[in-house]
Amino acid sequence: MSMFWTIWISVISLGTIIGCFILLRWTLSNQTGVAEGEGMGHVFDGIEEINNQLPRWWTILFYVCIVWALVYLALYPGLGTFQGLLGWKSSNQNIHSLAESAQARIDAKEAGMLVAYDRELDKAAEEYDPIFEAYAKVPVEELVNNPEAIKVGQRLFLQNCSQCHGSDARGANVGFPNLTDDDWLYGGTGAKIVETITNGRQAAMPAWLATLGEDGIKETVAYVLSLSGREQTPEMEALIPAGKTRFAVCAACHGMDGKGNQMLGAPNLTDNIWLYGSSERSVTETLTHGRNGVMPSFKNTLGDDKIHVVATYVYSLSH
Repeated sequence: MSMFWTIWISVISLGTIIGCFILLRWTLSNQTGVAEGEGMGHVFDGIEEINNQLPRWWTILFYVCIVWALVYLALYPGLGTFQGLLGWKSSNQNIHSLAESAQARIDAKEAGMLVAYDRELDKAAEEYDPIFEAYAKVPVEELVNNPEAIKVGQRLFLQNCSQCHGSDARGANVGFPNLTDDDWLYGGTGAKIVETITNGRQAAMPAWLATLGEDGIKETVAYVLSLSGREQTPEMEALIPAGKTRFAVCAACHGMDGKGNQMLGAPNLTDNIWLYGSSERSVTETLTHGRNGVMPSFKNTLGDDKIHVVATYVYSLSH
């Protein structure tokens, strides 16, 4: 914050408090020339205005509020760049990464600052970490039978995963896997799901245009679509034999039978589940340009124990 705004805020804040004090003192003094308790000469509907002071309790309350306002401004940040005598602030500002956030928490504690958000995190960790630690000791395949663990995992999923996979976990858009079916690129065991959430995944479907050429792409597309039994035009069906030969370059990942390889995250091409679409146009685009989808790592975001609970919820969706 610039010095201009610091001065602006300070003048308005302190000026308002001082103005209230002056106004209060002015109203407590007799400015009318009429003795206290005497009539002011104003009568309306049989009611006469009397020159009376403010009630004592009201006056005291005004003074208390003024003192409280000054003490508050002295202890807490409120006057521009002045941070307050207590060193309190709502959160660590200008944070751009989890690493910066972690370091800022350490620096604030070493400086003796009272950061409200950090204290809330510490309180939550003290209360809930033992629960997550207990959940993490139970294998995913057993923890899935715990309704409370599933509810906790669902809430964590909605907070961290639903942006891509959707609140119903069926994939928010093209390119985001449906987690409710029984089709897994890297494996659907509890351990594999934990591994995926912990380390993330990086797809590596290369572009084949330079290798196969436009005709080769078209032939390979025809063969790939035939693996899942999709109906094609006579023109496309005529390209299947040549496409089968071309498919040899794809077999290194997808296998000669096209059923994929979970070690590499290569999808099964013989089922009817398509991450980027099953139309001729979609498959052509995939072969031409490749696919490089990214599943981010949540190790630093959630930690091992919470990942275990999220994995349990994800496991429950298809088991």
